[in-house]
Amino acid sequence: MSIWLFERFVILAQQADQPAPGWLPYVQYAPILLIIVLYILLIQRPQKREQAVRQALLKSLKKNDRVLTSSGIYGVVTSVQADADEVTIRVDEATNTKLRMRLASIAHVLGTDTSVEKEAK
Repeated sequence: MSIWLFERFVILAQQADQPAPGWLPYVQYAPILLIIVLYILLIQRPQKREQAVRQALLKSLKKNDRVLTSSGIYGVVTSVQADADEVTIRVDEATNTKLRMRLASIAHVLGTDTSVEKEAK
């Protein structure tokens, strides 16, 4: 019984050494290629699109825009210095409290503060 088993292993080993036909060796790379394509389509492209929208938001930031910072502070933009990567926001109307922070800390632009524009006119 053991000689018969040994002969089977020898035959299988000899068959394993023979080269596979044509494109068959490349099939083993298909799952890796599929994962790379899915990564690009599902993760990388939407992230680039989101970054482009955020950059456009920060470039269009101007005086009297109402904003929400990433730390949850609501305020009105009083000055933007894009070259210094700095923005100043007014957080309290009564005491005229202002905060200087990085431009990247602006999370959302809520709109334009119309009360400031009416007072200016």
